[in-house]
Amino acid sequence: MTDFTLADLGWSDFFARAAADVDPTLPPARVSAVHRDRIEVLFPDGSQSLVPVQRTSVYAVGDWVLRDGDIARHLLPAQTDLSRRAAGETVAKQRIAANMQTIAIVTSCNADFNPARLERYLALVLASGALPLIVLTRADQVDDPRLFEKQAERLSPLVTALALNAKDPEDAQRLEAWCRDGQTLALVGSSGVGKTTLRNALSLSQAATAAIREDDAKGRHTTTFRELLPTRAGGWLIDTPGMRELAITGADEGLSQLFDDLEDLAEHCRFRDCAHETEPGCAVRAAIEAGTMDAERLARWQALRAEDARNSETLSETRAKAKRFGKVVKEAKRIKGRSGKPIR
Repeated sequence: MTDFTLADLGWSDFFARAAADVDPTLPPARVSAVHRDRIEVLFPDGSQSLVPVQRTSVYAVGDWVLRDGDIARHLLPAQTDLSRRAAGETVAKQRIAANMQTIAIVTSCNADFNPARLERYLALVLASGALPLIVLTRADQVDDPRLFEKQAERLSPLVTALALNAKDPEDAQRLEAWCRDGQTLALVGSSGVGKTTLRNALSLSQAATAAIREDDAKGRHTTTFRELLPTRAGGWLIDTPGMRELAITGADEGLSQLFDDLEDLAEHCRFRDCAHETEPGCAVRAAIEAGTMDAERLARWQALRAEDARNSETLSETRAKAKRFGKVVKEAKRIKGRSGKPIR
């Protein structure tokens, strides 16, 4: 592997200050992959497999750690952090990627294009602190790809949309502006929308791709785990598997940015706790009746806010319960240590 400087790897004054506060004697390394019992890291003169001092689920691809031999001794704070509620019944927050400047939400100019799902991704991206980019693949298969770009950009003034043909290397390399000179770009999106094809065009590694199904424009997973890859333009790419479940949690700030137009309107409602249904003096309903606001957008905003509040509350309750249990165990050990006898 080519040797890199810390700056090449994305190191900045932000991380230098954090490292100085923790332990300035230990060298830093950037997490390139997370496995069940170890993490892979990159540093200026090589790469290494490290044993983390915390459970591996605490780490995300793109993190910075301080290494002590073959041990990841300290995890540094992330400057940007993309997370979701973990898939399945488990009440937990799952970190997806860290320390990327831009997150590209990849969809396509076909049946996969879904404004409601894009808003869900955008809420998480904006909450992460990274810049959102919507990449629309299969632009060569529609008459006017600019129509899809306009639909995507209408979701938020913070969005940049880019339609391209992922199979055309020159077209795909338009994304290099977001992953050059130590900058990191993360790719997220459903399976079969062209993330792996874009990865192959931008990075120095080649991965297998899979065809999409004709009936619903969906595809199979080709990326099986998240990893940090060097790009041809001198930056970094975080490739992620397609996500079947995208439950949001802790995304209140992202939702406020995404739906700032609705939140501004709600400030003018007569009642502070207006549900925007039948209340008199509702500025939101007035805008819908005047045709300046989309009723479906209101419904999506309310649904996402309710889901985020519910999941965030559940996660907070779970953490509080675990903390209380930990205190009980600690106290029991303390008493046992005094008496030398087990607690009955």
